[in-house]
Amino acid sequence: MISETLWFKDAVFYELHVKAFCDGNDDGIGDFRGLINKLDYLEWLGVDCLWLLPFFPSPLRDDGYDVADYRQIAPDYGSMEDLRMFLDEAHRRGMRVISDLVLNHTSDQHPWFQEARSSPQSSKRDYYVWSQSNRRYDKARIIFIDTEKSNWTWDPMANAYYWHRFFSHQPDLNYDNPDLQRAMLDTMSFWLEQGLDGFRCDAVPYLFEREGTICENLPETHAYLKEVRKRIDENYRGRILLAEANQWPADVRPYFGDGDECHMAFHFPLMPRLFMGVRSEDWHPIVDMFTHTPPIPENCQWCLFLRNHDELTLEMCAGEERDYMYYAYARDPQMRRNIGIARRLAPLLDNDRRKIELLNSLVFTLPGSPIVYYGDEIGMGDNVHLGDRNGVRTPMQWTADRNGGFSKTDPSKLYLPAITDSVYGFQAINVDSQQQSPHSLLHWMKRMIAGRKKYPAFGRGTIVFLRPQTDKVFAYLREYRGETLLLVHNLAGSAQAVELDLARFEGAIPIEVFGDSRFPTIGKHPYALSLAPYGFYWFKLQRTMGDDFSYGFEESVI
Repeated sequence: MISETLWFKDAVFYELHVKAFCDGNDDGIGDFRGLINKLDYLEWLGVDCLWLLPFFPSPLRDDGYDVADYRQIAPDYGSMEDLRMFLDEAHRRGMRVISDLVLNHTSDQHPWFQEARSSPQSSKRDYYVWSQSNRRYDKARIIFIDTEKSNWTWDPMANAYYWHRFFSHQPDLNYDNPDLQRAMLDTMSFWLEQGLDGFRCDAVPYLFEREGTICENLPETHAYLKEVRKRIDENYRGRILLAEANQWPADVRPYFGDGDECHMAFHFPLMPRLFMGVRSEDWHPIVDMFTHTPPIPENCQWCLFLRNHDELTLEMCAGEERDYMYYAYARDPQMRRNIGIARRLAPLLDNDRRKIELLNSLVFTLPGSPIVYYGDEIGMGDNVHLGDRNGVRTPMQWTADRNGGFSKTDPSKLYLPAITDSVYGFQAINVDSQQQSPHSLLHWMKRMIAGRKKYPAFGRGTIVFLRPQTDKVFAYLREYRGETLLLVHNLAGSAQAVELDLARFEGAIPIEVFGDSRFPTIGKHPYALSLAPYGFYWFKLQRTMGDDFSYGFEESVI
C-alpha cells in the first residue's frame, strides 16, 4: 500500500492566485468565497493539490511577496473564517492546499521592520541585517538586475544600511537571530493548525549571509531547514515543504538533505530545456539536463512545470542558450523581464495546440510531480504591456460574459484588466465554452491528468532514456514495481519514423493508454513507430495476456 505521507509523489498540483481566480463579492478582486465557488471545477479537472500565492496583508509592491503581517488574511481576500471554510471544502473534495510562505524577507511596512528601524535598542533590531557599510557580502549577486543596483539600501531613520536580496522595499530577515528563527517556526505552525497542507518556501537559498561567500546555499540554511522539517514530522505528519531554489540541480540536491529537509523542490533548469528541445527538434538538451541531475532520497520529489506566476527564468542557462531562448520565444523586448520571458504557455508556443499538448505530455511523464498554472488548461493568453510580471496574472476566464465571468463589477474596477484581444480574449477562450466541447484543450488536459494518475510509475518509477538514431524523437521508459511504460514524443514539426531497441521486452504488447488500443507485439528486431508532427504515445507494456488484457473495443458501442 502506498504511504499516505508520500501523497505528493503522485499528485498533480494547480497553482493559482486567490485574487485572480474568482471574485465572490464583486469588488474586482478575487477572494476565498469566490474560490470556494470554483472548487467543483477543480475537482472535476482532477487536480490533487492547490498551491496558493501569498494571501497575507501587503502593500502589494511585489504582488503579496512583500508581507506586512504573517498571521492575517489580506482583507480584500476575505477573513480567517473564509480561509477555514475554503480549506474544509477543498479537503472534503479530496484536494490538499499548500501556500507560499515568504521566509527570506518582509515588506518594509511590516511592524517588525518599523520597530527595528526605530532604535538600535529595539527588540526587533536584530530581526533584520544592518550595516554601516554597503560593501559587506560583496560577492553576492544582484538578482533583480532590472531595478536594483545594490543589495544594500540606506535607511535614514535607522541611520544604517539594510540588506535585501530582492527589491529594496523587501528587507531580508536575519536568521542568525534565534528569536527570529523561532518566530518563523511558530508562523508555520500557526498556518498548519488552520489546516494548510504545507508550504512553498519562497527564496529559500538566501536565508543566511556569510562574508566571502555568494550568500546562497549556505550550511546554516540547511541546518535551519532540518529544524523546520523536524517540527513538521513531529507535529504535522503528511504536510510538505516545497523549496523554491532557482539553482543548478547539484546545488538543489542538498535541500532534500537525507530526506530530512524539503520534501520537494522545483527543477528550474529543466524547464527552459524543454522549450529548447521542441524549438530545436532535438532531445539532447533535455537528456543532458537529466545527466546533471543527481539522485534524490526515496521520500522526496522534483516538481516540474512549464509556466508559473513569474517569468520563464533563464538564470540557469548559459549565455548562448539564453540568447537562443530570447530569439526563439521573446524577440519583442517587452516580453522580457529580469533574466527571463514574461509570457504564458499558449502565446509562447504561438497558440499551437500540438505543441501545448506535447510539452504538457513531457511534464506529466518525466520524473517528478507536474504543476499546472491557472488558465493554462484552457490556453489563456497574456498582456505584455502590463508592468512587472502582471501580464501573466490576469483574471481567470470562466465565461464569455462580462469580465470573463470573473467578476460582475465595472471592468475599470478589476485589479488587472481581463484579456480581451481577438485570439486569447475571454470571449474566445473560457472554461464554459471548453467544457461544452469534448475536443477542447480543457477536456484534453482533464484526460491527461486522469491518465497520469492511473500509473504510479510516473511519480515513483525509474527512467531509462532510449537513444534512437533520430534526434527528433524523444523516447524513454518509466518502470515501477513490475509496471513498464513507454513514452515516445516527436519533437519535430514534421512526421517522423523511428525504430526503438525494445528487445528486452520481446513478447510484450504495447497498449496505448488513452485509447486502450493494442499495438503489434514487440519482437527481437527494432520496434518501428511513426508519429505525426509533435505527436506522442503513452504505452503500457503488457507482458502477458492476463485478466486485464484489452483489445481496445470492449467498452465501445457496436
